[in-house]
Amino acid sequence: MTDRPLIGVSTYLESGARWGVWELEAALLPVGYPRLVQAAGGLAVMLPPDDPARAAAAVARLDGLVIAGGPDVEPARYGAEPDPRTGPPARERDAWELALIEAALAAGTPLLGVCRGMQLLNVALGGTLVQHIDGHAEVIGVFGRHAVEPVPGTLYAGLVPEEASVPAYHHQAVDRLGGGLAASAFAEDGTVEAVELPGPGWVLGVQWHPEMDVDLRVMSGLVRAAAS
Repeated sequence: MTDRPLIGVSTYLESGARWGVWELEAALLPVGYPRLVQAAGGLAVMLPPDDPARAAAAVARLDGLVIAGGPDVEPARYGAEPDPRTGPPARERDAWELALIEAALAAGTPLLGVCRGMQLLNVALGGTLVQHIDGHAEVIGVFGRHAVEPVPGTLYAGLVPEEASVPAYHHQAVDRLGGGLAASAFAEDGTVEAVELPGPGWVLGVQWHPEMDVDLRVMSGLVRAAAS
């Protein structure tokens, strides 16, 4: 691949992050995301929260888009009251990333949602979320692993045709699927682990964290689609 496609990755927005002698508000991203993009053959660029009205212009400059993991989606976004176990809202991220998703879908830009990113994709298309499930975040701050089974004939199964052990850390999940979305992988307990939008475009969401693994196949699929 001579011209590496430009892959935008959304970021966290934290009120106080520490590095060196500094503790400041920061737009940040775990290094696993850009490293995975780079290893898969892409150029990574960070997309910190911005005015949602600028999302289409940002997406127009990209070849592919990744919506990263992070805090819980605000339940008001899908018409629900917050469960006591739902985390505090990240409204700037919600607004910006939903606008990015809508712009990517409108433009046909290849799109990968990771964990929260998959949940936001579902919400953007009118779906809902389960606000708490057990067994997918066993130890606070530690990624666990569990098996994911692909649905034959799906985009995801074309990338990873076998049952795979994946790194996961989440306590929310897809409930009602958004319009047009299809489930393309499940955990052993029936949790939806991947969703996709069938059609000519490349739109995939995964509930786990491929940036915490050495398996490049999901990100390589995005980068190939972005390069074509």
